[in-house]
Amino acid sequence: MFRLLRPLAASVTYTRWLHLLIPGAGYSLWMFISSDSPWAPVLFAVPVGLLPGIRLAEGVQAQLLLAPEQRGRADASISAVAAATWSDRWRTVLWLETRILLAVPVWFATVWLPATSVDLVLTATGNGPSDQWLVRRVEPHWWYALLAPLPLLAMLAVVVLSGRLITGAAERLLGPSPVQRLTALEERTEQLLERNRIARELHDSIGHALTVAVVQAGAARAAQDPDFTERALAAIEETGRDALDDLERVLRVLRESGTPVGQRPTLAEADRLLDSARGSGAEIDADVSGPLEQVPGAVSREGYRILQESLTNVLRHSGKVPVRVRIAVADGRLELEVINPLSDPAANPGGGSGLRGIRERAALLGGRAETGPHKGEWRVRARLPLDGMRTAP
Repeated sequence: MFRLLRPLAASVTYTRWLHLLIPGAGYSLWMFISSDSPWAPVLFAVPVGLLPGIRLAEGVQAQLLLAPEQRGRADASISAVAAATWSDRWRTVLWLETRILLAVPVWFATVWLPATSVDLVLTATGNGPSDQWLVRRVEPHWWYALLAPLPLLAMLAVVVLSGRLITGAAERLLGPSPVQRLTALEERTEQLLERNRIARELHDSIGHALTVAVVQAGAARAAQDPDFTERALAAIEETGRDALDDLERVLRVLRESGTPVGQRPTLAEADRLLDSARGSGAEIDADVSGPLEQVPGAVSREGYRILQESLTNVLRHSGKVPVRVRIAVADGRLELEVINPLSDPAANPGGGSGLRGIRERAALLGGRAETGPHKGEWRVRARLPLDGMRTAP
């Protein structure tokens, strides 16, 4: 019994009731104006539903009244976006027709069933009914008062069931399309992969720095040699600075992860990145070819990060040196190449977490990245397939 009455205590039951009454009120107004054409609102819903903005308005209203717990959630089963395809528009039309269809029994139940309860009470008291069809021309009797709650219970049952039906219809007709679901899944997967990569970088960089600091500090205390202590403190300082640089870079990525994936920088903004590197003293010679604006979002965003990390690596390890940058879109793939002179031929900056992250980013997209010395220079070269599925040769 309590399980059956539980929906009556839920606020969403009454917001769904309101949602169901809205089209019924409009339909009743139309019937008052022109009762000769009851089919007109149904026909009028077709061109209205084809407007892209109607899907947004209906989605916002459905989220607010039918499933308020989904408001603001990225994985909401009822989406609040404008129609982007004809499939979305026709689903919106079907949704409007469904709203009108379900509004009829709810409106009838809301108006006539409570009136029937009143008629039963009036009949039981001998005052006569208000001429409703359910209790018309019956003899007054006290036991009619016992029947008065039944129409109210029937009304509440109609409201609860209709609310569940309209919510299910909203999830199917106003929910994300298969393309939108796939895009959202790709974005969430990309965010999880990014967070895992950040966790690995933090473990490597911060763990290494703390290990070096602990070992050097312990050795200095044990040696009790001022010269050795000076060298140990210098090593701790240098390692700490490198760790702070890595931490700042990782935190910057974490701060950006709060923004939608589609708003993160892409290769279309590569000029800004190159200008920033020039402002830091690097001599950038850039060669950009191909339609960067047509590169898929995931590939373009990862390409931007690869270019950013490559330029950061140059500034960190080589300083103000000439840098050749090539960005090309051709033959179904994106090619990135950053070349700079080696400031110290014996140095090997290729073991850092940043360059390892470049290779991981390329591999996640089915591509390949090469980092290391090449003909007396340091080169970072990445090849990313534009379809993100096949492995680059």
